[in-house]
Amino acid sequence: MGRGKIEIKRIENTTNRQVTFSKRRQGLLKKAHELAVLCDAQLGLVIFSHSGKLFEYCSPSSSMRQIIDRYQKATNIRIEEAGSQHQILCEISKLRNENDKLQAGMRQYMGEDLTALTAHDLDQLEEQLEYSVNKVRARKLLHQQLENLRRKEHLLEDQNSHLYHALVEQQAAMEHQHQQAAAAAEAEQKVSEIPVLEFPHFYHDEASRTFLQLSPQLHPFRLQPTQPNLQDTSFGGHGLQLW
Repeated sequence: MGRGKIEIKRIENTTNRQVTFSKRRQGLLKKAHELAVLCDAQLGLVIFSHSGKLFEYCSPSSSMRQIIDRYQKATNIRIEEAGSQHQILCEISKLRNENDKLQAGMRQYMGEDLTALTAHDLDQLEEQLEYSVNKVRARKLLHQQLENLRRKEHLLEDQNSHLYHALVEQQAAMEHQHQQAAAAAEAEQKVSEIPVLEFPHFYHDEASRTFLQLSPQLHPFRLQPTQPNLQDTSFGGHGLQLW
């Protein structure tokens, strides 16, 4: 099985980046030496690490200056050797000193290499550490407050949702009650619009009621058949005949 392809990008982890740089630097220097010896080639290799440390290689049969001169003749580029080289060396030295100071400061923050520090340096280191601790605590408190506000926001959202659903249900119930009240009012209005049949008062007073009552003084009318033999002569009074 072949090796998997590695994505070519900057390694974020400092330790892994340093290990990879050391391995690939040794491999590159080895390849340059093999190329110069096997093929009788003149080559120069200059490497600066991320900390500013210089690594170089040139073929055994020549020097770095000869290779640079030959490069200038081939490309028609002149390099200010005196000033540029001095400036480059100063810049390298400056970067190297800054890197050494930063690494020493990191070790001191970790509690290492404290024997060379004076009492004043230790006081300054303590103040810096206290300032850093207070800053970390303030940031941690800020994160806690932010988390509390987020939880409170979620609670308020839940309460808002609950109140919204309750309001919707209440509005639906009120609308239903209004509809029922409107239907009842409409039904009552329809009932009120039905015409009322008023009957005349046949009995206005007690005298008229007694007048219409059948009294024994009134002679009753009798229906008699037209046949003479069916007439009853024993009954007196008035009779009505059918013919």
